[in-house]
Order: sequence, then structure tokens, then C-alpha cells
Amino acid sequence: MQKSELTKKLNALAAKVITLQQAYIRQLGVNAHIHFELEGCFAIDHHDCPSFNLTEINQLIRLLNIDGVMVNEYWHNQWEFVSHFHGQSPLREAQNLHKLMTQLPVLVNQKYNGNVKTLIKPVVWSGDQGQLAQKCDNIFSNSERVVHIPNAIQVNVSVSQPLNDNMKITDKSTVFPQKGENLVATGCFGEYLQNNFLETSLGCCLLFLPEEEAFERLTLKTKYGLANELCSPIDISGGHQGSIALYREKGKHNQKLGEQPILYDQYHQIIKSEYNWQATARVEHRLGASSVHYNPFVNVVFALANVIEALEKYQAIDADIVIEKSQSIPISLPLSLYSSIDNIGAIEQFQENTWFEKVINILPSKLSHTIKENMKENKLGDELKQLILAHYQFSLLN
Repeated sequence: MQKSELTKKLNALAAKVITLQQAYIRQLGVNAHIHFELEGCFAIDHHDCPSFNLTEINQLIRLLNIDGVMVNEYWHNQWEFVSHFHGQSPLREAQNLHKLMTQLPVLVNQKYNGNVKTLIKPVVWSGDQGQLAQKCDNIFSNSERVVHIPNAIQVNVSVSQPLNDNMKITDKSTVFPQKGENLVATGCFGEYLQNNFLETSLGCCLLFLPEEEAFERLTLKTKYGLANELCSPIDISGGHQGSIALYREKGKHNQKLGEQPILYDQYHQIIKSEYNWQATARVEHRLGASSVHYNPFVNVVFALANVIEALEKYQAIDADIVIEKSQSIPISLPLSLYSSIDNIGAIEQFQENTWFEKVINILPSKLSHTIKENMKENKLGDELKQLILAHYQFSLLN
């Protein structure tokens, strides 16, 4: 089997699993919302391409019918694709990111006659120059030190009750929000979801750290003295500033979230705002590395599997019981895809861990009869895991 055929088969199976996950989450009476943020860089020949700008790139994104927009990021020529919150399903979100990663680089190359390259890489080596001035957060000194730019893929996860849903959810109706409300902003469901990600991310790190350079990205701050410039996570940690962050009122820089300007002065400066953080409350999985090997479909499966487990745990308890604080002791990630004498690699971690396949294998048995009546009872989780690992076996053989 060719690698492209293997990828096509993997994507199709993962999309099937996502459809089942969405159906089961809907059966529980809520909707899951998945939103990606993808960082990357452009390599631009400014001499032959003086008019390059993101407005033109966003026109291409609209032509692809993708729910999102590209904005400038921290470093020169670094960009970030931010998914729109248009109520799209998790499956649609996976399709959006897949289309962006596979089709946009081709369109950009064609539009600029090969003078602009789209880099979707964990690290863009020697990507910029500069160093923050002492005791400054965004002012640079005159240093011309070369900077290696890390690029991330972040997954934002929240849950809400459908506005048009009249079904009876559960006897414990106080566990769930009012129609349209964000469950992460009410009660302690956010802690359950965050804790679930903290428990499952080590064994599944191959899914969001899919190539060797992703592990180089984790060492940039210490290896190259960039701790002041970079806020990329290096391990699995919780809280609201960790690599798996629970965002409610505050973000990773302790800034207020959900600002909505309501009054401007004559210079268009904001002079009065209100903060609707409840709408943006989420768990943000910030461990992923930007990579052409990152599979959006598989990572949506991973995210929804965590949502399902967290919902089931939350349903099983009294809504007034507050979960213990998310673990604060960071968990070290593997140093490589491959195992050594002293360290287990990401591939072996995934092979040995059984959570991923088990949580998918059991899914059909939980679905209502109407949904599963035409389904074959096969082990979808085992099949999906084998296809994921087959990519690495293919690479070793070729």
C-alpha cells in the first residue's frame, strides 16, 4: 500500500469514528466544540514578491471554504491560523485544518510563482533575529542573535447544550447547562475535562508530536537560551498556564478573557469594555507541534474521546461536588519518537498504552439502537491504532 493510500484510509476511518463520537455526545444531550490554532511561517523572496500580505492569503482561505483566518504572529513572517467559532462540527473542523495544511501551500506557491513557501514545521531554524530587551515583554534589543522559531498546533475544547434540543438529558439535570450555555464555564466540568487530558496525553503524545523535530521544539528554550522570548510548553501540566490549560476568567498571561468593547473615544481607543469570559471558557491543549505529519482527524478523535470520558465521569457524580485541583506536578514528555536504553519513545508509549483503542472500541455499544442498527460490531479502535502505527512502520521500511 502506498503512503498516500494509507493516509486516505486512516482519514476515512478516523472520520467515521468522529461521526460516532458526535452522535454519542449528542445522545448525552450536549455538543462538543473543537477549534484549532495552527502556527507556521512563510519563507518570502521579498525582491521578487514585494506586495505579499496576509489579506491575499485570507482570500485564498475563503476560496477553500475554510472556517478561519490567518493573522500575524510574534516573529517576522510567522503566522497563525485561527479557527472561526461558527458552530461547525468537530468533523468539519478536522476537514478545515486538513484542507488548510494540504491545499493552501500549493495555492500560495502558485499565486506567488514559487517566491513564497508555506512552512508547516515544528521548528523554523534560523527563522528570525532578535532578543527581548532586558525586563521587557515585547520590546527588542539591537541584538542580531539568530532565533529558532517554534510552531504549535493548539486544540481548544468546550461543550454546550444545543439551543434546539428538547430531549430529556438526565435525572441530574443540574449537571448540565441551560440551552446554549458553555459547560466549561459552569460547575466543575472544566476540571474533569482538563484532568482527563492530563491523564491521557502522555500515552497518546505520538498523535500531536508526530515527527522527530517536534521533540527538538520542546528543548528550544533551554538549549538556545530563549526562555524569555518563548512561552512554548515543555511538559504536561495543568492549571490555567500549563500546557493543558483551563481558561475561564484569565488566560495564560493572566489577562482577562472575553473582552467586548462597548465604548470608543474619538481616536478609536477602547475606553469601556465588558468581559463575557463564559463564552470563551475552554480547555486548551497546547502540546501539539506544527507538522505536515499532524493528522487533524486523529487528533479530533483523541479530543472527543476525552470529552466523552469527562462527560461520563461528570454525570456520575453530584454536580455540587468539586473535583480536586488538577495535578500540578509536571509530567515529562518523551525525548524522541524512538526508544533508547534510558527513555521510552513516543511510538512505544502509544503502542503500550491501551486507553486510545479501548475508549473507541466500546463506543458502538453505547450508541442508541437507531444509530447503530446498520453498524458492524468491529473493533474500530484497534483498526485505527494499527493504521496510525503503520505510518511509522512504512517510514522505517522506505
